[in-house]
Amino acid sequence: MSELSVDLVVPALGESIAEATVGKWLKQVGEPIAADEPVVELETDKVTLAVPSPAPGVLGEQVVATGATVKPGEVVARIAAAPEVTIAAKRPEATPPVQAAEPPVAPAPATAPATAPATAPAPAAPPRHRTLPPSVRKALREGAAPPPVVLQRSDEALQRSKAPAPAPTTPARPRERVEPMSRLRRRIAERLVEAQRTAAILTTFNEVDLSAVMALRARFQDEFVKRHGIKLGFMSLFTRAAVEGLKQFPGLNAELRDGAIVYKEHYDIGVAVGSGRGLVVPVVRAADQLGLAAIERAIAELADKARSDKLTLDDLSGGTFTITNGGIYGSMMSTPLLNLPQTGILGMHKIVERPVAVAGAIALRPMMYLALSYDHRVVDGREAVQFLVSIKERIEAPDRLLLEL
Repeated sequence: MSELSVDLVVPALGESIAEATVGKWLKQVGEPIAADEPVVELETDKVTLAVPSPAPGVLGEQVVATGATVKPGEVVARIAAAPEVTIAAKRPEATPPVQAAEPPVAPAPATAPATAPATAPAPAAPPRHRTLPPSVRKALREGAAPPPVVLQRSDEALQRSKAPAPAPTTPARPRERVEPMSRLRRRIAERLVEAQRTAAILTTFNEVDLSAVMALRARFQDEFVKRHGIKLGFMSLFTRAAVEGLKQFPGLNAELRDGAIVYKEHYDIGVAVGSGRGLVVPVVRAADQLGLAAIERAIAELADKARSDKLTLDDLSGGTFTITNGGIYGSMMSTPLLNLPQTGILGMHKIVERPVAVAGAIALRPMMYLALSYDHRVVDGREAVQFLVSIKERIEAPDRLLLEL
């Protein structure tokens, strides 16, 4: 390391994370860098970290390439103090072109004879004659109609008839594009497979009428925005309903640990959101102590951080229950997979106006299918069904949420 440069090293990545992948260089060699300005993005199996420069200067060297695996403490770049910059992988100076020697003139070939001796043509094959059968010749002599004759085909025609049919043209191979899986997506895949392999996952379904919730939002939305600076959405209402349901059925707010069931008495609700790198589940902390506006703000902040790849390890750790909303993508029904070690996950879906029976009559109502996947090793079917019914009851009568019923 030069006295005029500072090493940029991989920071501590968090508990149980031993390595990362170099995802993207945010600065190129020779570019100026301010102190604390991000230089490179590192992808872990949970988050993407932007590593800032420890000092101002210019990027003097990229020690590792994109896609390389690095560990905490490893040097990934060197920051050179301006104006003395040591640039790695400097291009060699151009060498002046060498004047190529003119090719020697080849001697002219000897004069060829004016005319080449002609090759005698092969003798023409004698014409082939067909001999009529005796019966035909007799009929012709006697003036009678000759019987039908099957003539022998020529050798050339016979060979053509025996030739195999041309092979069908093989269609062009479809075009493909191969991209390596990111560390985050590989980790997601591993966890989903692990959940299916180790947990006894069952899913129960129900449907909920959102008429009352939609009427509540229409009535108070403007005042809610004016007071709290954020819209009242569905997620905060479902989060509050889930918290009250978890208090009734604690097995869904638990985990299996060393052969024992650990019941959580805090309610940190994971909210699955999509990012450019895959599905992530940031956590709304102490949701049981938050009002609807605070929950909406927390979800909005986490979603913004997910879209801009600014989630931290703390944002993703320690959830006790998860809610996922496939309805924003148009999903009508799904069976969500557990986010281990949690024992329950609630799936919301698309709101569709459907005819339903209401007080003995058919009416169009905004309906949503709900799905609850649970670990049957901890949660009985009766508890799972009753938990989902409790969600339905609180959403269809949202005043129950205000009274914590």
